[in-house]
Order: sequence, then structure tokens, then C-alpha cells
Amino acid sequence: MYDDVLKKLGNKELTKEKLHQMVEHNFELIPVLVEGMSSQKANTRYGSGKILMDLSEKYPEKLYPYIDSILELLDSKYRIIIWNSMAIIANITPVDTEKKFDTIFNKYSSFLKDEYMITVANTIENLGKIAKTKPYLIQKITKEILEVKNIKLTPHLTEECKKVIAEKAIGSFELFFDNIEEKKKCYLL
Repeated sequence: MYDDVLKKLGNKELTKEKLHQMVEHNFELIPVLVEGMSSQKANTRYGSGKILMDLSEKYPEKLYPYIDSILELLDSKYRIIIWNSMAIIANITPVDTEKKFDTIFNKYSSFLKDEYMITVANTIENLGKIAKTKPYLIQKITKEILEVKNIKLTPHLTEECKKVIAEKAIGSFELFFDNIEEKKKCYLL
């Protein structure tokens, strides 16, 4: 039955909305969607990622048992899957009792040096969410986000992109600014 779900999603016989509702009634489908994020079929991959992103906002505790598999998706060859995984991880950090995120912090923050603006912007936005739920990481997160001012230009990251990234950084800092000890450094962005 579960393999059939991914097949139907990939063939567009099952909408993301309908599958989302199915999962809310049967959370045993979550590992099927995690598997679906590695599918060769784009509809399955991206549909699974979108559903899990949405579910992670509302039910982070239901996705937490699969955090190891989601962390592995940061190595995906597909940027959208990486972005989805980053958002899912940020959404489930409030229930990260085993501090699994902490073990991959450097890998996660390394996406701030990516050559694509969208990856950098997503990383910044998600680090802001994480700082709210893991205040003991605020100093490290602040330091990493401030480093984006030194980001190198690439064909996919122009001077205009750097302005968008700076805007994202400001938005991210707004999420946890009251908890930053050395606020003066933030004004250097």
C-alpha cells in the first residue's frame, strides 16, 4: 500500500493536499514520505518534501524520530531537497531533545557559503528559527550569519543577490535579536 502512495503521488494520481490529509490521519506514512524525498521521480521527490515541510511546522514531534534520515538529505544532489530538509530540520529543532542538530551545526551553517543565493537565504532564515529554539547557539549562529557580508560573488550570486541576503539576515536577527549578547556586532552587517 505504501509504495502505491508514492507511485500515485509521482504520477499525479494523488495530490499533495490529499496525501497531506492522509498523513495527518496516519502518521505511519511519514517514513514513506522521507523515502519519497530521495525518489528518482521529481513529482514524488518535491511533493514529499513539501508535505513534510508543512507537517514539520505543525507536528515536529511526529517527524523527530526520522531526523537522522532528514539530516542525510542535506547531501542530496537536488538543491530543492536540501532546502526542504533545512526547513524541516529548523522546524523540528524545538523537539530535538537528543541535540542531533548540534552535531551537524557546522555542516548546516556551511550552506552560508553556497554559490546560490536561494541556498544562502534559506540557511539564514532557518538559522533564525533555530536560534529561537536553541538559545545556547545564538552566539555561534550570530557569528555565522554575520560572515555573509564576506560572501564571494558567483554567476549565481550577484551584488543584487547580496542585498537580498543582507535583508534575510536582518529578518533572521529580528527573530532573536533580544537574546543576542553582543548586539553591536549585528550593526556591522
